[in-house]
Amino acid sequence: MPPPPNTSPTPSNPPRQRLPVLGVPIDVLAAGAAATRILDWAAARDSRVVCLCNVHSVVTAGGNAALHQALTEADLTLPDGAPVAWMLRRGGAAGQSRVPGPDLMFDTLALAAARAVPVFLYGSRVDTLQHLQLALHGHWPDLLIAGAISPPFRPPTAEEIAADVEAINRSGAGIVWVGLGCPKQERWMADRRGQVQAVMVGVGAAFDFLAGQTPRAPRWMRERGLEWLHRLASEPRRLAGRYLSTNSRFVLGALRQLLRGRGSNMP
Repeated sequence: MPPPPNTSPTPSNPPRQRLPVLGVPIDVLAAGAAATRILDWAAARDSRVVCLCNVHSVVTAGGNAALHQALTEADLTLPDGAPVAWMLRRGGAAGQSRVPGPDLMFDTLALAAARAVPVFLYGSRVDTLQHLQLALHGHWPDLLIAGAISPPFRPPTAEEIAADVEAINRSGAGIVWVGLGCPKQERWMADRRGQVQAVMVGVGAAFDFLAGQTPRAPRWMRERGLEWLHRLASEPRRLAGRYLSTNSRFVLGALRQLLRGRGSNMP
């Protein structure tokens, strides 16, 4: 495995600041700064891992050691969910807003198109990837999409994983957008660190949103942290049980954390 990338603070790479949310260290970073950092890493073909955390992933990490390790060791772990961003603000990160996966992907793709940085799409279904590529080229005709792979829903073989890694590296992509869902995508990226010579960014359902196959909540709902309510109304059978369980556990965990006092900085 190659040596770890240089993370020494520089004017363009300031000291990292993280705060705990239910035991998961989350980066304090604005969305625009996150997109710029990803592009800088991508231009250098750094093998990096970027995770986005919402209520579901933070709560799941509490009972899933592998997911907790993947989130803790990621080069960036960003607050995707509004409650996660709210906890950062309560912990002292005044002004921290959520960094939604679809928005981060859209903004970073705009920078990638402008800087001619190739990107790779990994995950979801074949038809979704086809629609997604058409949609992205509709926004940025010059965007370099170096390749796309829809992996099997069953556990892949070692040979299939090796072939995917080789295809990604051979493509010359600087960013790999990973849409496998939590916790599968976080585990996949953590296991590929040092193998995939690109920045791996786990964006969950962003493929479906940007492909136009799943409608996003209206902007006013997203700005008020109500995107989860729109998704619940759209897919009540699939999401009702999960939201009831994870949201309740998050509220209890957040109350315990707040009662213990304001979170301190984590390395």
